[in-house]
Amino acid sequence: MEGAHENPAESSSSVPRFEEPAGSAGGPEVLPPEESESCARSLDAAPKKLCGYLSKFGGKGPIRGWKSRWFFYDEKKCHLYYSRTAQDANPLDSIDLSSAVFDCKADAEEGTFEIKTPSRIITLKAATKQVMVYWLQQLQMKRWEFHSSPPAPPAVPDAALAANGPTLRLELEQEEAELEDFLCPVRTPPGLVGMAAALQPVPAMPLALQNISLKHLGTEIQNTMYNIRGNRQAQGTGHGPPGEDPPLSVEPWRTQQPLPSDPGTPGKDPADSPKSTPKSSLTANLIQKAKRQNSTFPFFAEGFTRTRTAQEKVLALEQQVLMLTKELRSQKELVRILHKALEAAQQEKRASSAYLAAAEDKDRLELVRHKVRQIAELGRQVEALEQERESLVQTAGLREQQVQELRQHVQLLMDKNEAKQQVICKLSEKVTQDFTHPPIQPPGPPGAANRDFLSQQEKMEHLKDDMEAYRTQNRFLNSEIHQVTKIWRRVAEKERALLMKCAYLQAKNCQVESKYLAGLRRLQEALGGEATECSELLKQLIQEALQWEAGEASADGVELSPISEYDEYGFLTVPNYEMEDLKLLAKIQALEVHSHHLLAHEAVERPLRERWAALGDLAPSVELKQLLRAGVPREHRPRVWRWLIHLRVQHLQSPGRYQELLNRGQVRDHPATRQIELDLNRTFPNNKHFTCPTSSFPDKLRRVLLAFSWQNPTIGYCQGLNRLAAIALLVLEEEESAFWCLVAIVETIMPADYYSKTLMSSQVDQRVLQDLLLEKLPRLMAHLGQHRVDLSFITFNWFLVVFADSLISNILLRVWDAFLYEGTKVVFRYALAIFKYNEEAILRLQDGLEIYQYLRFFTKTICNSQKLMNIAFNDMNPFPMKQLQQLRTAHRERLQAELHELEQLKAEYLETRNSQGPVVPEGCTSEDEGEGDT
Repeated sequence: MEGAHENPAESSSSVPRFEEPAGSAGGPEVLPPEESESCARSLDAAPKKLCGYLSKFGGKGPIRGWKSRWFFYDEKKCHLYYSRTAQDANPLDSIDLSSAVFDCKADAEEGTFEIKTPSRIITLKAATKQVMVYWLQQLQMKRWEFHSSPPAPPAVPDAALAANGPTLRLELEQEEAELEDFLCPVRTPPGLVGMAAALQPVPAMPLALQNISLKHLGTEIQNTMYNIRGNRQAQGTGHGPPGEDPPLSVEPWRTQQPLPSDPGTPGKDPADSPKSTPKSSLTANLIQKAKRQNSTFPFFAEGFTRTRTAQEKVLALEQQVLMLTKELRSQKELVRILHKALEAAQQEKRASSAYLAAAEDKDRLELVRHKVRQIAELGRQVEALEQERESLVQTAGLREQQVQELRQHVQLLMDKNEAKQQVICKLSEKVTQDFTHPPIQPPGPPGAANRDFLSQQEKMEHLKDDMEAYRTQNRFLNSEIHQVTKIWRRVAEKERALLMKCAYLQAKNCQVESKYLAGLRRLQEALGGEATECSELLKQLIQEALQWEAGEASADGVELSPISEYDEYGFLTVPNYEMEDLKLLAKIQALEVHSHHLLAHEAVERPLRERWAALGDLAPSVELKQLLRAGVPREHRPRVWRWLIHLRVQHLQSPGRYQELLNRGQVRDHPATRQIELDLNRTFPNNKHFTCPTSSFPDKLRRVLLAFSWQNPTIGYCQGLNRLAAIALLVLEEEESAFWCLVAIVETIMPADYYSKTLMSSQVDQRVLQDLLLEKLPRLMAHLGQHRVDLSFITFNWFLVVFADSLISNILLRVWDAFLYEGTKVVFRYALAIFKYNEEAILRLQDGLEIYQYLRFFTKTICNSQKLMNIAFNDMNPFPMKQLQQLRTAHRERLQAELHELEQLKAEYLETRNSQGPVVPEGCTSEDEGEGDT
């Protein structure tokens, strides 16, 4: 009740008030006609607010029934408050409209409608059907306005919010236009809603006790005491100076300011004022009543008063001052935040400088511990954000369940409505037929005929009313379905934005952990093999960083995308190297790969999935080529690969061919069977599908390789085919599809003799790669030539197994997506791109042995698949196939000439050796002589 004693001087600046003429005397006075007209105009010009009296069904026991309540809408909270009367200080309760739906039943009592929230159902009744439809339409618009308005952060200035005003108004106008398609807007019922309804008397109830809320008895008592106090103040001021207005009360829970008292001429006596007529006395009393009600009526302090132009200007200027003050406060807050960010950056700079300038290892370790604590704090922040995301996901799930339930309910209502309309149509046809062709009845008394005719007419009127009610109900329910669907889409968009934010934060956390591990590695290199206390502590930190936490690997639904031990195709995310240094590098690489995946998920992966989902039937095209280069999503990859393989081997395929080759292998063993068995255990030791004893993949791989050895006897089996077939099995999972994939690669994509005993084409491609590297990367080739590094030791296996042992699975399968469609040119593109990706790192190495050691595993350090793809298909252009074919032809001729020359040298050597015969050097005993002695 503290708000009732506010300073009137402060409230006078923000709330307009009634002003009496300067010469007004005490007591009621007749208003001039122009004054009364201006007062009426001010009532009409007041902004429309959603409020009015409605009947609410509730209560328990004997007092259960309809209760008259004053309802008014709060735009800030999207709540519909209600109290017993318009003059009550505190509301009884409120209804949350942000997640509510509205329903009206045609077979219910006239004016009855429902507001359904997740927690309860509120049944309301309006005075007329027009008032009911008006309330439903306004509540729909208010709910849409609340969901459409963007939340205003405190740091955003008012100018930015004002810029969003036209957009919001445009959205609301569009929404109103869409709702008009379903249900025509209803005009405001005069005197039943808005400001005019506050002046009306409270609707009478049969019993006074029935209108009291026993559930909110404390609030009822507070409101009663407040009204009694207000009445006493009004009566006390009525005997005061005649020229002054009575002080007005203010409700403490509402934001309106009290109206100030109007200064008059206190020196005049009431007897000196002219006597007013009863009519003028009634008019003055109405104005006094309006003033008192205006002080307690929410949201309409400007509605019942007549203001002057000067006061309007003062109000406008005061509002501008408030807006500018708020903007200044936000700007100061922004400056303070920027100062804090600058201080944080300076502190980080000083910490880095202190680390570089530290002379002892203890100081450096102390700095490392400080960074560890910062990382732990970031981890806690990420956990808090993930918990927030979980709650939002649960909320979205509940909202979706509610939408599904509402859809089912609406469908049932529509079916019911349709059935009722059919019954009404049949009855209408029957009535029309009876009127056009009345049945012949025996003559009876005229009174009975008139009664039958009147009853038929009454039934027809009832049927027409029912038809109109069902039409209104159907239109409203259609508009409700339309708006609820739009609200659900907005909630889905907000959830998607929060998921993107969570992915970004988790990616940043992975990057921080990766930098921490890299810092530990550099410290390890700096300390070397010294056995000190610092080295032991560093070793312990490295072991803790490399330990796999079970909580990270468990997908409990809380984390967005945890780093699991194996990827989606069964490869180890962090390879298990024997050397401690390589283990640390593997952990760093896994964190960087996860970070790139999270950052690219929303920006790249989601649009790519949408494009693949909308592609439809596959056909060779430029669009398909671009999509394959970007990579095929996992859910579409088996289908796409089967189509690409069929495109390559459709002239070789025949029904039952694979089973026929397997049956041939059961009859007799192939010569390559022993070598296949040896290579089975060496196929992808870092993949759980080929190392688990209970897995079926090794048996599938054995059958695929044996079938191919019978399919192509000229090759039989070559080391490297096991890895090609294994990749096909991991993606396609079917033996026959993997078999035809191997056939497509060996017999249609790769050149002839690529997997023969001489590996002629493989050697040719290595020489072609050398020429392309000299053309595309001359600085790198000069550096490698200076240190006499032969790249064929590294790249030969790349081409033989199409990078199966070199790249991580995420990048490897994208290479295969384009390789199965475009052919071997993709292998050359990616081989050049790999060297370009790591060019700067190789140029920094100045020792041949060190370069060879780096080239052994440098392909595993490639984490950014998008960057590698851009280098391969953009930076390496132009890359014409004609040039590749010309280089292959030239190098094949040179290689054949070299092999022919080697064969000639070998033949000459053998001929010379045979012509000389066996020669025994002097002092040596021949084998024949030794046998003769024995």
